[in-house]
Amino acid sequence: MAVETNGINVIAEAERKGTPRQLFWPWFGANVSVLGLAYGAFVLGFGISFWQAVVAGVVGIVLSFGLCGLIAIAGKRGSAPTLVLSRAAFGVTGGRVPAVLSWVLTIGWETVLASLATLATATVFTQLGWGGGTATQVVALLVVAALVVVGGVLGFDLIMRMQTVITVVTGVLTVGYLLLVADEIDWAVVSDLPAGSTQAFIGALVFVMTGYGFGWVNAAADYSRYLPRTASTRGVVGWTTFGSALAPVVLLVVGLLLAGSSTDLAAAISADPIGALAALLPTWFLVLFALVAVLGLVGGALLDIYSSGLSLLAAGVRVPRPVAASIDGLLMVLGAIWVVFLAEGDFFVQFQGFLVTLGVPVAAWCGIVLADLLLRRRDYAEAELYDPRGRYGSVPPVPLALLGLGTVLGWGLVTNTYATWLTWQGYLLGPVGLGGKDGDWAFANLGVLVALAVGLAGTLLLRRGAVRRQEAA
Repeated sequence: MAVETNGINVIAEAERKGTPRQLFWPWFGANVSVLGLAYGAFVLGFGISFWQAVVAGVVGIVLSFGLCGLIAIAGKRGSAPTLVLSRAAFGVTGGRVPAVLSWVLTIGWETVLASLATLATATVFTQLGWGGGTATQVVALLVVAALVVVGGVLGFDLIMRMQTVITVVTGVLTVGYLLLVADEIDWAVVSDLPAGSTQAFIGALVFVMTGYGFGWVNAAADYSRYLPRTASTRGVVGWTTFGSALAPVVLLVVGLLLAGSSTDLAAAISADPIGALAALLPTWFLVLFALVAVLGLVGGALLDIYSSGLSLLAAGVRVPRPVAASIDGLLMVLGAIWVVFLAEGDFFVQFQGFLVTLGVPVAAWCGIVLADLLLRRRDYAEAELYDPRGRYGSVPPVPLALLGLGTVLGWGLVTNTYATWLTWQGYLLGPVGLGGKDGDWAFANLGVLVALAVGLAGTLLLRRGAVRRQEAA
């Protein structure tokens, strides 16, 4: 229960411990959420068949979490948080730009997960007839906030233990849920779903990548940084990817079977995921369902608050790590209060637009960091990750230019109907011959892939010499 004193510093040799296998627990616990079942309805909403949805979902989940596994290598090499290690590419001062981007993304995820956990509790209590009004929501929010904030403040060791418990409990209860809803599946209806276009398939694939792995790449090295340098690189990649992808793949496939069996259920899941999924259950399992739903969402929020605190420090805020986590916890609670008690309209629809918008620059950042990692043959010069006069420089222009170019091109090739304040996106779909905002490619979300490619290819082409000079120094 001791408070972790490490912040964005390099972890001392004496504190590096464990094996890559231990990475399974935090990543599985963060992604074993019943909300994963709702992705079945979301993916089928692109108008594709069951088998197209399975391929798009499985490939999107494994590929995007595979990127997390690759970035986790940097944590083992440099024993520092993800956004500190990315300074090797972006410079010590320039690295504050992606750090701020990461902080906004993780704060947003914390808020939505805490809000969903609060609303899930109220929904289940309402179905049980125990009252799901304001009092229930207040108590639920206090419990969720306490679990998340205490874990974030105390830090790495407690989070690893909490995620182990969450993994076991939610894993067992999720299997129970899947067995209870198996009778709702109608394979004859599912197998008759018509196939969709190539554009729709690509759109579903990119949507899954954005909703899963691209939401975690900015935190991927935060948990591998405690491993010894001698730890297996393949093990780091493999256990990060396996732990992250296992539950989402299973939940997505079951979600596809459920949503594909009934158009009414698919529509209900899209509108109210937790309520629609709870309605399928016998009364005696509802309390256990509430437990698995809340713990799964808390598991994701735990990793988010820990990484958001590190991102805040990497952005230049000079406070101890527990204070940074407390600041983020306060923002999470305030955001959840607004969502649960004050917001008018469908906040979660707006938030999906927010995620798609941030997914573009995050993809560009991911491409740059992956390419930088591939170009390096030696470990990081750790002290110089904190010195703008060192070999990594202060503000190297090329990586920031690639981040800007990938973002501009990416936003021009995605459309966003989730929020009126995002309708300006998609401005390149017409000029490049893709049919404009109403064409077949409008919802293929090509901008995310383009941003990733710009960052990756641009860094491989333009930064090889800079990396060699850094390593020679």
